[in-house]
This record gives sequence, structure tokens and C-alpha cells, in this order.
Amino acid sequence: MRAFTLFLFCIFSFSLYAQVHIIPQPSNISIQDGYFIFNPKINIYYKEKNASEIAQYLSDQLKNLYGVQLNIKNAEPDPSEKIILISEDLSFPKEGYELTVTATTIQLKGTANGLFYAVQSLLQLFPAERITTTILIPTLQIVDNPRFQYRGLHLDVGRHFMPVSFIKKYIDYIAFHKMNYFHWHLTEDQGWRIEIKKYPNLTKIGSMRNGTIIGRYPGKGNDNIKYGGFYTQEQVKEIVKYASDRFITIIPEIELPGHSSAAIASYPSLSCFPDEPTKILENMISEESKKSKGKLVQETWGVFDDVFCAGKDATFDFLQNVIDELILLFPGKYFHVGGDECPKANWKRCPNCQQRMKENNLKDEHELQSYFIQRMEKYLNQKGKTLIGWDEILEGGLAPKAIVMSWRGEAGGIAAAKEKHEVIMTPGNPVYFDHTQTRTEDSVTIGGYNPLTKVYAYEPIPKELTEEEAKYVLGAQANVWTEYMKNEQKIEYMLFPRLSALSEVLWSPKEKRNWNDFENRLKTQYKRYPLLQTNYSKPYF
Repeated sequence: MRAFTLFLFCIFSFSLYAQVHIIPQPSNISIQDGYFIFNPKINIYYKEKNASEIAQYLSDQLKNLYGVQLNIKNAEPDPSEKIILISEDLSFPKEGYELTVTATTIQLKGTANGLFYAVQSLLQLFPAERITTTILIPTLQIVDNPRFQYRGLHLDVGRHFMPVSFIKKYIDYIAFHKMNYFHWHLTEDQGWRIEIKKYPNLTKIGSMRNGTIIGRYPGKGNDNIKYGGFYTQEQVKEIVKYASDRFITIIPEIELPGHSSAAIASYPSLSCFPDEPTKILENMISEESKKSKGKLVQETWGVFDDVFCAGKDATFDFLQNVIDELILLFPGKYFHVGGDECPKANWKRCPNCQQRMKENNLKDEHELQSYFIQRMEKYLNQKGKTLIGWDEILEGGLAPKAIVMSWRGEAGGIAAAKEKHEVIMTPGNPVYFDHTQTRTEDSVTIGGYNPLTKVYAYEPIPKELTEEEAKYVLGAQANVWTEYMKNEQKIEYMLFPRLSALSEVLWSPKEKRNWNDFENRLKTQYKRYPLLQTNYSKPYF
């Protein structure tokens, strides 16, 4: 009998080790023999105000995931009581924490940010499936903090609009993976998605298109279905608060000077040639738009010549007024202006743009784009904001304090870091999550091939940088462009499990990353995705 009991204990101990499948992998983890028996009568104790908010978040999560409602108390616990104790400790790094589980206590210590991440680790010690039997939490100690300060996820709502409910869910995905920036791509040729009170046509006209291309570009025609949507400023405030409560900063992106068809359709004077009709290829244009001889919100994907006029001061007045409203909504220090894929054809034949170049001794239209970006940066800096742009903002000379997002490979990021500019790495290969993730993909994607293994193998610090230059790499992010993602389920399918892989790249120490170990932990994560009520790609396993 004693031998049988010992056998059961060994099996049980092994199962406890198997439960510690945290993603991203913590910096340091020490697992001991034993366990904490969790039950619904356990109380959560806290002392500080910030700890109070974390305690409430933990309680809410346990209720949502496991149907367990714990009491929260601001008091000294009874020494004989089994408890969860949350304590703010400012001696930790900004995002650092310590999670200790003993037979009698689960204790979370750290800064407010760190405590939030401690909760994410603690939740992953719970079963990956909703169960009604006794929950055993393995005894251990985790001491943890992130490798990179910038850990981001992007979402394009210009091509396909997503409701507020999904944006909140998306923010929860970011939080679950201990990431801290949500890059919200709010304007595009195919739709302007945020209310600007001074310019009502942006949402009245710019948020709607008359139809959408069918299939992958160049398409099989147009569906002739009006499509659109936008967020009111009150909705944006609600979303920003929701993100802030999860220690996530939202970075708004307003595309300029290119990708501006929706704004120009709303206010044609922003174009170099207001009287020229929008060009949409015959096989892609909707029946409704065929009747129009004016400016249109684009109905297909691509890059278009009709961009903001760089030669008119009214263009800059418009953009500054837009910024004035947006900075009241987004308190973070970063503001993304796009700056990518801006054709110069209209500028070359525009007398206003050519006059601007002459007055400012600009030798070509690339320098005119640099003038445009630097002028916007100066205004943003006056408002206390830091400009971020895609790596095309390097062309013609980089704005003095700008941060570069390197998407066309790593060359732009390397060049910017060598010039002592801060960089966020986001190369299409491998962190564009609109690219195909399996060789046998059964739905339309934009192309490319970024499988899970390639995402996990990504190293955000290019080998071309010296140790000193590498300090300018703030981190990295994945981008989710939605040309071929019409609904929430498709976005989730393209996110998971690749987001789990990227989270470990950005959080865990480089030397801790181990594919075989990650793959083993990912099996548990696959069971956890349904608990989070998310869709995910299944072929890998």
C-alpha cells in the first residue's frame, strides 16, 4: 500500500510540473514539491490602491474563466487562513514581478504593471479547461520581467471595420500575452474610422465605400454592397480606458501623406487635383461608383496616386486640427502618421507642390515627403507627442526625433539605429500575421509564408548592430492587415498560435528560448484558447 501511495505521489508530482506551461516563458522559475489547494472560499487580500485594482481584475478573470467568485478584502489576513495576497512593491523594475506559491499562500509582488503580469502567469497555473473538481496550484517561485520595453500588436480597421466588443477582446489577447502596445490603424484609402467633430464628412462620407473587391487582388469583380463603420469619440474613450486598465497604451495611426483616399473623398480640396475623379479599375468598381464623376472611397486594395497635397497650407491645417482632437483621446506619448507607400506622381505635376519645393530648396519629391513628415513631427512635438512612421520616412531625410517602424525587412531599422534613432522592428517576414501560416491554407490571404516556427525563431536585434546601436531597438510588433479578414473569427485564426510565439520572443530572455520546450507548452495553450473563447489555427498539431 505504501509503495502504491508513493507511486501516486510521483505521478502527482509529475503532473504538477506538467501544469507549469506558462507562455511567455518567465525569466526565472523555481518549482518545488507540493501544491496549493484552491477553493472558492479563499479571499484575495490587498493593501495599496493599485493592488486593489489588480485584485478586482484577478477576481473578475477567475469568475469569467472558471465561474469562481472570490471575496476581496483590504485588511490583515488571519495567519491560519489560506489566501491570495497582492502587494505593490516599487523596488521592482517597472514591469517586474514575483509570484510565490506555497501550500498556504499565493503572493504576488511587484509594481502595478508587474502585478498585472503576475496575474497573467498565475492564471496559466490554473487548468487549461474549465473544471469543477479540485484545482491544485503547484508550489513555486517566479521572478520575472520583460526583455523588451515595446511589445506590440497592430490591427487595421480601415479595410474591414471591427466592432467595439471585438476591439476589447483584441486588447485582452494583448494583455494575456504580457504585451503592452496596441497600434490601432484607423484610416485608409478604403475607410476613415474615427469621428472628428470639426470634419463631419470624414465619417459621413469617408467611412463608407460603395462596394468591395471580390477575392484576391486584382479580383473577380465588386460585391456592390455598401460597407463601412466608425468609432465615436465616446467609444474611443471607452476603449482607451479599457486598454489602460490592462496597462496597454494605444497608438493611433492616421495615414499621411499617402493612403488618404477616404479623407480626400470627404474633402476633395485636400487633393492636388480636386476636380479629377477617383480612378478605380473597371473590373473592380461598384455599379454605384460608376455613376460618380468625383472623389470616391477606394473599393479595392493597393496604392493610389491621389494623396494629400503637400503644397497647400490648408492640408496641414486640416491634419493639425485632426491631431488636436485625437490627442485629447489618446494620452500615450506616441502618434503614428504612416508615411508609407506615398506615390509622387501627382506631386510631380502639381504646381503647388513644385512651388513648395522651390521655396524650401528641396531637390526632389522624396525630400518633399521628408518636409511633410518633419512639419507634422514639429507640430506633434509641440503637443508633447513623439512621431512614429513606417520606414519610408527615412527617404529624403529622417525627422529629428521620429521613431522608425521597420517593415520592409530590417534595413530601415538598422539604418535608423545607426543614426541613433529609436526603432520598432516589424518586418513583413516573419511578423506580418496577414501572411499564410500553413502550406495548405484553405482561405484567401495576402500571400507570403510566415509559419509558427519562423515567428518563434525571429530575433529583433539585427546582427549588423553593435551593442550600443542595439539599445535603440525598443522591441517589435506583429501587424494584422485586414484586406482578406472580413470577420473576427478570421482575425483570430490568423493570430493564434503565432501571437503566443511572438510574445515569448519579446518577453523572455534570449537564452531561455527553446523551441522544443515552447512546443510542449503550446500544447497546453491550445487547450486554453477555447477557454478564452477564441478561434485559432489547428493544423500545427
